[in-house]
Amino acid sequence: MGEKQYGAKDITILEGLDAVRLRPGMYIGSTGQKGLHHILWEIVDNAIDEAANGYADRIDVVLYKDGSASVEDNGRGIPTDIHPKTKVSGVQVVFTKLHAGGKFDEHNYSYSGGLHGVGASVTNALSKWLKATIYQNGTTYEMQFRSYYDEKKKKHESGIPVAPLKDTGVKTKKHGTFVRFMPDDGVFTSTEFQLSVVSNRLRELAFLNKGVRITLTDERVTANEASESEGAVQLDLEGATGPYHTEFCYEGGISDFAAYLNQGKNKLYANPLYYTAEKDGILVEFAIQHTGDFTESLFSFVNNIPTPEGGFHEMGFRAGLTRVLNDYARENKLLKEKEANFLGDDFREGLTAVLSVKMKNVQFEGQTKTKLGNPEARSPVESCVVEGLKKLSALQGYKKTFEEMIKKAQGAAKVRIAARQAKDTARAKNSIDSLQLVGKLAACSGRKAELNELFIVEGDSAGGTAKQARVRQYQSILPLRGKPLNVEKKRIDQVLANEEIRTLISALGAGIGNDFNLDKLNYHKVIILSDADQDGFHIRCILLTFFFRYMRPLVQEGHVYIGMPPLYKVYKQNGGAEEYAYDDEELSRKIEKVGRGYLVQRYKGLGEMSAEQLWKTTMDPQTRNLIQVTIEDATIAEEMIVKLMGDNVDGRKEFLRQRANFNKEDAFLTRTKARKEETDEKE
Repeated sequence: MGEKQYGAKDITILEGLDAVRLRPGMYIGSTGQKGLHHILWEIVDNAIDEAANGYADRIDVVLYKDGSASVEDNGRGIPTDIHPKTKVSGVQVVFTKLHAGGKFDEHNYSYSGGLHGVGASVTNALSKWLKATIYQNGTTYEMQFRSYYDEKKKKHESGIPVAPLKDTGVKTKKHGTFVRFMPDDGVFTSTEFQLSVVSNRLRELAFLNKGVRITLTDERVTANEASESEGAVQLDLEGATGPYHTEFCYEGGISDFAAYLNQGKNKLYANPLYYTAEKDGILVEFAIQHTGDFTESLFSFVNNIPTPEGGFHEMGFRAGLTRVLNDYARENKLLKEKEANFLGDDFREGLTAVLSVKMKNVQFEGQTKTKLGNPEARSPVESCVVEGLKKLSALQGYKKTFEEMIKKAQGAAKVRIAARQAKDTARAKNSIDSLQLVGKLAACSGRKAELNELFIVEGDSAGGTAKQARVRQYQSILPLRGKPLNVEKKRIDQVLANEEIRTLISALGAGIGNDFNLDKLNYHKVIILSDADQDGFHIRCILLTFFFRYMRPLVQEGHVYIGMPPLYKVYKQNGGAEEYAYDDEELSRKIEKVGRGYLVQRYKGLGEMSAEQLWKTTMDPQTRNLIQVTIEDATIAEEMIVKLMGDNVDGRKEFLRQRANFNKEDAFLTRTKARKEETDEKE
């Protein structure tokens, strides 16, 4: 792409910055870990937009020991000239004015992920300090900002320039922007960036932007200390004592992404099918590969932003795939004349697909940008999928690949018919299951689903204790008899034939799969309560896999929680001080708190607790700790489920060895934060 003149006049200002500090959640979602990483993504997205539009090919991210972070790109650099309206530099405008940026005018950026233009200014507003360095026209420019409480004005001043933009006089051949900022601990509940979160997102961006080199350095840990499960190649030249360093660059782009997602799976054909084209001003890329699995895994993006709730681009993709593969089956006599067409679900069984769309004037539904609302995106995407698959199917080398896809669909169609019969049987059994629930489920008396809680408890012994401990008005108990079915390795008809799964479906009351209806949910808190050991962790994983595969909205909307039972009780023989510890580190602090003459009780399971202890530590909303399970990154969730629940035994053992801490936050579906119930209610 040719160089275009990009100056301060190209920056459009829509409104001021005052509201950010007052209500940060409106702009970054929350003040927890998700919001913390969001202010980093805003700066990263600006760099990615330079790369996506052909102005940069390298982005460097650094996490520092002092808690700050930096992002540098080799793009054009933020405009340093004077803005005609504000009479200050373009750098000052970008970092102090909300909705100010070069992305509202299409001639500056063809495609932009930072659509709303709030990124740099919001990051500045929620940081203690921010420093911007711009390399432009052979010169180095610098500007610093800080946030502080003004005693005279009795208000917090956010992102205030320390001084105007200055030319440092340092000559350079570099070009681009360097931004370093310190998150404000007065805003965020935690200001510690998680290496795994940052690493996973940067890898994803590298897949989505073919050939762009993205590096990550974490000066807080050495290469030896950083877990290999963070998902990157170690490139530290100083050895294990140097800082952790990783590089991501994928010349195959999203084709490499699909192959990466299918690691450890039984692939029906060796390499993903890839195609890209531009239709009606919309750039469409897709990569697909089928595996022997039974579920569909479609990951879609618009201008590099994940769209886990789908939208019109996904509709177009699915319609195009179904149409062209049915046509292929007809033309090649793989479907007989009197046979009905395959359904889309048949072609998507075992499908891993990555769909990336880049377009102008994007309209996302909702504040979190998770669903594409542009109807005009559907037709170009469908057209591109049809065109691409037809071209590929006509090539001699792909004949066997398409035959494998049709063969897979034929098997899926048979299973679909069996599953429909199983669903009918399950519905018929539901009335029986509902009667059986009387013996299994200790139901609460409350009828308001938003207040009700369902505890899924490991074992009859713990279930009996939980039934004694609960508050009958809003807490229900469902004991599990043994480990539930691992649905990752089973077809839908086998899933529905399992009694424990059917009992759980009946208790929740919202259906399963495509029939799942969140409005019919009987409990707005579904709490998995298992022992803090390896078996308990496995049960958590099995249940979370079931929810992820067959009741995904339950997880996406934040209704699933992990109960946090303590490992230890620290007390004195003759009464008095009594404390509970949830891990070995906390145990030391509790022993010190109880003081001399302490005793320690190690809980081997929930069943060892009395009803009073279980209530106080794990079930009382005022004192318990819960981990809320959500899906912030569906691709990482998919990767972890495959590792934990798939057929790769060695991969699972290695993952558990490195990552499993059975009484801390689960990294299974997403990063989550343990918190007291009252904090949860406030958010």
